[in-house]
Amino acid sequence: MLSFLDRVQAAGFLIVALTLIETFVIPPSYFKLGSIVSTVCMVCVTVLLVKYKDLFKPSLRNLGMGLASAALLYGIFLLGNFAIKNYSIPFLTVSSKDEYSIYSLIGGGPLYWRVVVLALDSVGFESYFRGNLLNYFRLRMRVGAAFLSAGVDALIHFSSFNPLFVITTLIADSAWGVTYYYTQDLSSCVLSHFVWDVAIFIVAPIR
Repeated sequence: MLSFLDRVQAAGFLIVALTLIETFVIPPSYFKLGSIVSTVCMVCVTVLLVKYKDLFKPSLRNLGMGLASAALLYGIFLLGNFAIKNYSIPFLTVSSKDEYSIYSLIGGGPLYWRVVVLALDSVGFESYFRGNLLNYFRLRMRVGAAFLSAGVDALIHFSSFNPLFVITTLIADSAWGVTYYYTQDLSSCVLSHFVWDVAIFIVAPIR
């Protein structure tokens, strides 16, 4: 028998999942708009489910850990891309079509528009998947909650029909989950997510 809290969490998850899937099924030209709708819903759901302002506990240590996790994550993807492109790795191949598909969704349009979309992306995903879902699982799973919440997000990304999107989400979300677990500060994850997004999609794309 589900408790009232469990039922509320399930309803919130359904809203988030459906709006996120929506971004992948609408025409690609509307992806940025769909992403804004989805990430705003993530923030709204989180605000309704938890004490939102209590999630933010910025400090030099926490923000430093956020920047460090962004740099480490970028390095992981850089090394991974090098290994995939230069070595034969069983069961792990990256289609240039899948790679192009991800970059084409964010690329194009004015720079300020892309930055706005990426900023909302970092706030929305970190709010719901770290600030709410990870904390919900953490009561039962401790640090394992970081990887379970990442897995849930990755499963939703299967609706993109892009395996690279799923793998990227799982790795990146796991890193942000661990960052949040040890800082207990959402601002560190939002900063890490935003810096990584800007680096990957604007400043120095990995291809």
